[in-house]
Amino acid sequence: MNITIHYAFLPHTDAEAALGFYRDALGFELRKDVGYDGMRWLTVGPVGQPQTSIVLHPPATDPGISDDERRTILELIAKGSYGALTLASDDLDALFDQLVSRGADIVQEPMDQPYGERDCAVRDPAGNLLRINQAA
Repeated sequence: MNITIHYAFLPHTDAEAALGFYRDALGFELRKDVGYDGMRWLTVGPVGQPQTSIVLHPPATDPGISDDERRTILELIAKGSYGALTLASDDLDALFDQLVSRGADIVQEPMDQPYGERDCAVRDPAGNLLRINQAA
């Protein structure tokens, strides 16, 4: 039996800014752009890896969420405490330089970690934390 991760979900607070980051800064391809009731869901993923995608969704759209809960979720997203994802690159330094040149919000420059990984960290336009590891 083979199990893979097909979709990961991260909230976005501005679909155009999210698209600019994931497509234009990271180099992912846009796979789906679905609008419904004034909201947008974007599916993006690495070129050549159609089996792995990130769905960028409008936050707190569940009708059962109260206004207070919605505000809390938006505050957590803005702080980078709501969604996170770890990516890997075969050239971490080049990817980091590309992200810097395209105005990414840098949290941590590439460094060797005591647990054996070399990584950096950035935030997407909504505030989601993305760690990027050097692929082995």
